Amino acid sequence: MQVLFNSPDSLLAGFPSGNEPGRLILVTGPSGAGKTRWCQALAGHANAIGIRAHGLLSPAVFEGDEKVGIDLLDLGSGAQRRLAVRREEPDNTQITPDWRFDAETINWGNSILEQLGSCQFLILDELGPLEFKRDAGLANGIGLITARRYRLACVVVRPSLLEAAQERWPWGATFFVPYDQPSEVSA
Repeated sequence: MQVLFNSPDSLLAGFPSGNEPGRLILVTGPSGAGKTRWCQALAGHANAIGIRAHGLLSPAVFEGDEKVGIDLLDLGSGAQRRLAVRREEPDNTQITPDWRFDAETINWGNSILEQLGSCQFLILDELGPLEFKRDAGLANGIGLITARRYRLACVVVRPSLLEAAQERWPWGATFFVPYDQPSEVSA
């Protein structure tokens, strides 16, 4: 089954009632497609209509046209910290050869996820190789999604890890963020 929507308000129009198990949307798309921007707009719209968004966003940090870092933003408090900086030289011994992650910020993010408990609306941007391949990074996000203590959750997963996410959470629908096409969810 495919459901088309083109905006955050069309996704939230069918916000789940409190009687059904947590609904999961796996947000994916090519690098630079706007997955984080989509999640930011979704959180803003949810808050505007009285649905409190919780979780973490990972907005990119740019110097000119160059992406030099990634921040971690707590949607609950608005606090933001630097999550990763681009390595000056790629390191092929790491699971993320282009990025050096800040351990204190990862611990901070995991603490936020651990303390979250149940919520109406959860956004988690993103679960990537650290979480899926090493049980590291924002690993508390994996358990939080699995526990389904939310009414609706949107989790960003890169295309190369989508199959692993679908195997882990078969109840999730997939939302593709294309460059120039209408947004699409498939269940």
